[in-house]
Amino acid sequence: MKTLLRIVGLLIVLALAACGWLWHEARIFLDSAPESPGREIYFDVTPGARLGQVSAALAEKGLITDARKFSLLARYKQWENRLQAGRFALNTGWTPEQVLDALVNGKPVLFRITVPEGLTWWQTGRLLEEAGLVRFADFRDVIADPDFLRHYGIPFATAEGFLMPDTYLLKKADAPDDAQLKAQTRAVAGRMVDNFWRRTAAVWPGKVKPKTDDLKKWVILASVVEKETAIDAERPRVAGVYRNRLARQMLLQADPTVIYGLGPAFDGNLRRKHLDDPANLYNTYQRPGLPPGPICSFGTAALAAAVNPENHEFLYFVAKTDGGEHVFSTTLTEHNRAVRQYLQKRRGGR
Repeated sequence: MKTLLRIVGLLIVLALAACGWLWHEARIFLDSAPESPGREIYFDVTPGARLGQVSAALAEKGLITDARKFSLLARYKQWENRLQAGRFALNTGWTPEQVLDALVNGKPVLFRITVPEGLTWWQTGRLLEEAGLVRFADFRDVIADPDFLRHYGIPFATAEGFLMPDTYLLKKADAPDDAQLKAQTRAVAGRMVDNFWRRTAAVWPGKVKPKTDDLKKWVILASVVEKETAIDAERPRVAGVYRNRLARQMLLQADPTVIYGLGPAFDGNLRRKHLDDPANLYNTYQRPGLPPGPICSFGTAALAAAVNPENHEFLYFVAKTDGGEHVFSTTLTEHNRAVRQYLQKRRGGR
C-alpha cells in the first residue's frame, strides 16, 4: 500500500512538474517576440489558406518562433477559422498574440483576390463586390462609361474581354464614402485593363498593338475559344474551326455566345427556343459572323490561339466527355456520328 501511495505521489509530482514546464514554455512563447528591435514584414494570406499553412509561413518569415504553438494559440482563442485574406504589415518585434490579432482583427494593407479565366463582366463584378473591393452597380457603370473606354482604348460598348484574369493585390478604400467607393471601383477596373494591355503585348503580331478591326476580331474570337475549351493544346484548333466557318460564310453556332446573350438570368439550361431566337444579338445560330462583342475575360493562351489559329480543314467539334477533350470533324456526317457517341456516353454515365 505504501508503495502504491509512493507511485501515485510520484506521478502527481511528475504531472505537476510537466504542467509547470508547459506553462513556463507557453509564457515564454506568448511573451517573447522573435526579434528586438523588430522589422516590418509584409505577409500574404491567400483566400482559403489553412491555419497550419499560415503558421508555417509565419515561422518561415521569422514572424513567430514556433508554428505549432501559434496554431494551438489560435485554436485556444477559437480564431482558427477567422483569418482574413490579404497582405498585412506585420512586425518581428510583435508577440504571437499581436500577430494573431492583426491577422484576425486588423486591416489588410492589400487584399489578395484571384479572378479566373472565363468570367463575364457581371461575374467579375460580383466576385469583386463579395470581396468588399467594389460595389456591383459602380462596377457596371464604370466598365460601360464612354470616358473610361476611350481612355483605355476599348472599342466596344463595355470593357468585357479586357478585365484581365489574374491574381491581384488590391487596396480597399479607407473610411469609404460614396465618392471614394466610385473612385476605388474605377481604379480596380483600370488596373485590370492596364494588366490586359501589359499581358497581351507579346501576343500581337510584331508585338505591336493591332488596328481596331483586327483587335475586335481577335478579342471576340479569343473570348469564344476561352469558353469552348479549357485545354490549352486545343485552343488553336478550336480557333481554326471558327476561322474556317467564317471563311465559308457558315454560321458559327457557338453555344457560349447564345448563353452570353441571355445574360445573368440564364439558368444553366440551354433550350431550343434559345437557339431559335433571332432577337438575341449574340445568337450565332441565327446571326452570321462573330458576335458583336467579347463574351468573357480570357487568358493569353486563348488570345494567342485567336491570333494564330491552327491550319486544318475541320469545321465541327464536339466534346468527348463533359469538360474534356473534343472530337474534330471535317464533314457533317462525321460530326453527327461524334455527337451520337457523346450522347451515348452521357446516357451511359447516368
